Amino acid sequence: MMNLINQKLAIEKLNEGLPIVFQTDTLPAIGCLPEFSDVIYRTKKRDKNKPLILMGADYDQLTQYVHKAAQEDYKSISSTYWPGALTIITPISDEKLSSFCINNLTIGLRIPNSSKARSLIRKTGPLLTSSANLSGSKTPLTAKGVSMKLPNVSILGPIPWEKCSGKGSTIISWINDGNWELIREGEISISGIC
Repeated sequence: MMNLINQKLAIEKLNEGLPIVFQTDTLPAIGCLPEFSDVIYRTKKRDKNKPLILMGADYDQLTQYVHKAAQEDYKSISSTYWPGALTIITPISDEKLSSFCINNLTIGLRIPNSSKARSLIRKTGPLLTSSANLSGSKTPLTAKGVSMKLPNVSILGPIPWEKCSGKGSTIISWINDGNWELIREGEISISGIC
């Protein structure tokens, strides 16, 4: 049976350190507050060396996570492609470094083009996220499908969800001033950038 919850209950669960599942424009996501990232790795059976993506509701929510060296490029790219299906990997700011257990001092950032996801994140603050599946398996596109794969995780309603693309976000990584590397081709084409 699906454990469907409203936004108020979703915020309570997140504050208790529990993950929730919510829709985005690409794939359904499992998310938690940054200080509880272990819960996603445990729930998905995900390798701890695989990073999570920090989703925000707006540009300002994520700016503080970007190292000053990458700020100008971050601003340029994010203002062009967000909200949308682009994940931007940048060096993490010195101020936020201690908040995350990361190996290579970078962080993936994204603002989804989903009003429901942004509405939730506007109230919770940025959420660490991953696709709502067991690691290595296909991500279901419906709340019912997700509940079968992750039966113990609450799902943000209402359902049915708006249609998602079913394709992961495009991922680019900042190299240095004006230079980006394509990590994964996804929903959007960024041929003019990399």
